[in-house]
Amino acid sequence: QVQLVESGGGLVQPGGSLMLSCAASGKTFRFAAMAWYRQSPGKQRELVARIFSGGDTNYADSVKGRFTISRDSANDMVYLQMTSLKPDDTAVYYCNTSPYHNEYWGQGTQVTVSS
Repeated sequence: QVQLVESGGGLVQPGGSLMLSCAASGKTFRFAAMAWYRQSPGKQRELVARIFSGGDTNYADSVKGRFTISRDSANDMVYLQMTSLKPDDTAVYYCNTSPYHNEYWGQGTQVTVSS
């Protein structure tokens, strides 16, 4: 069974930082482009950051300069370092391939930015 399991979310004050992790099991994703997505209540799911197998990255304009995506391909892990967090970053964060596959969506991890 293929699974992507996200962790590391929580409640943080504006300006704070969090590191999200995504662990893959059931198959290797080391040759796939991987991405972090997020969804807020009432909004569509959006791509936040993407990393290709060779290490190239790109980011949504809203997080550029604040978020950093990385991967440990040997262990099939993907990370999202989030800094200077804003209330608008509040969402459930998911990892998936890019483009995504519906069968890979996990439970996500909740990030809440609030004072």
